[in-house]
Amino acid sequence: MTTSAAPAPRTPALPQIIQGGMGVGISHWGLAQAVSRIGQLGIVSCTGIDNVLVRRLQDGDEGGHVRRALGHYPNQARAEKVIRMYFLEGGREPGQAYRRVPLPTVTKHGAAWELGVMGSFVEVFLAREGHDNPVGVNLLTKLQLHTVPALYGAMLAGADTVIMGAGIPREIPGVLDAFAAGGQASIKLDVKGGDAAVLNFDPAEYGLERRQLPRPKFYPIVTSHILAGVLMKKASGSVEGFVIEGPTAGGHNAPPRGTPTFDESGQPIYGERDIADLDEMKKLGLPFWLAGSRATPEALQEALSRGAAGIQVGTLFAYCADSGLRNDLREEVHVQTKNGGVDVYTDPLASPTGFPFKVVQMDDTLARPELYAARPRVCDIGYLREAYAAEDGKTGLRCAAEPVDAYVAKGGKIEDTVGRKCLCNALMTDAGYAQVQKGGYVEDSLMTSGDSLNDIAAWPLGYRAEDVVKFLLGRYTPGA
Repeated sequence: MTTSAAPAPRTPALPQIIQGGMGVGISHWGLAQAVSRIGQLGIVSCTGIDNVLVRRLQDGDEGGHVRRALGHYPNQARAEKVIRMYFLEGGREPGQAYRRVPLPTVTKHGAAWELGVMGSFVEVFLAREGHDNPVGVNLLTKLQLHTVPALYGAMLAGADTVIMGAGIPREIPGVLDAFAAGGQASIKLDVKGGDAAVLNFDPAEYGLERRQLPRPKFYPIVTSHILAGVLMKKASGSVEGFVIEGPTAGGHNAPPRGTPTFDESGQPIYGERDIADLDEMKKLGLPFWLAGSRATPEALQEALSRGAAGIQVGTLFAYCADSGLRNDLREEVHVQTKNGGVDVYTDPLASPTGFPFKVVQMDDTLARPELYAARPRVCDIGYLREAYAAEDGKTGLRCAAEPVDAYVAKGGKIEDTVGRKCLCNALMTDAGYAQVQKGGYVEDSLMTSGDSLNDIAAWPLGYRAEDVVKFLLGRYTPGA
């Protein structure tokens, strides 16, 4: 095995199309590479990347891609140790549980953080392999405990762009600056009921030489020009652009502004205040991309005419053959869109983050109340845990989707557990990494998409990412 330094990313013209960052493992390296190869911006999701790394190894690392990428990791001794610990020749036995990533705590997170660095390095390395075009990464701001090591691993591999939503990522530009300068970096961990804790990442603690790295561009996801302006003024470093995401986009949505109201089915109601003022955005002087039900050539042209650099598209890429979505789920949803359609419900309770979360209403998934009720509540991945001040003065971690008694014992309110779903395990299942829990329970799926999901009915089964890009640029007609 050989080591190599990350090459400096190119700085070409701005892309008209950004492929959305969809976790866990949906926007994997294969999808991002397919999009970037043809001149648009492919994005890999770094959400859950530590578990994705070790589960791929335990599934036999088909094609040897993970081990090939780890052959370029700067510390070969540590990379080879991870391969020895997790790689299973031929994959797991039927019914065998995955070996878990150790759950990090506020003060003890070494193993999880090192796997986060390696996982992000592998994902970006593979997405960039074989071409010279830029590749970006996406992370969730809410995952504070996991963000900084993932950013470092992505920068080690030469990520060109960082995109972050699900919160206000005010500290991230400073983290990018610190790593670019060859130093260590810190962010604050919000603690409910107490003072913020500090999370510090020093590459040297993980056997990595402190060295200068190419600084990625930073595009936070915002819903309004007001938030964009605040980030430009108060972020810890420079912001190079914005993704403006509307409430029709998949995954987590920002809550409606003002006093929440709900329709007869319990979905939050969005109004004029939740639509960004593009004229005001233009005054900020930075490029921006529009996201949320924008996956048509007409929407791209409209965005360009209104001053945007282009669009970000998620759902249409998520269901293409190049994404990391499980093939049976992809085909089942696609067929149902052709046979009458599939509902997408904006669930105000599903996500432990408290953000509304889009849920595809599919049978045989946790969208069905019976399957949700039958699932044993367990928190063994823990990405969405919140930090809280315990009575003994220490900082603990809890999740509203964990066992109810455990959550209440940690000072949580029992009413906050109602309807909460374990997105960590469910989204791992969507990508084909379903955990086998004690007693033999196999984790079920819970799928998300934007409101425009049924538009894929016009597409042939097995369409590719390249077809999506050509379609958006007006060079391809689905089914023609």
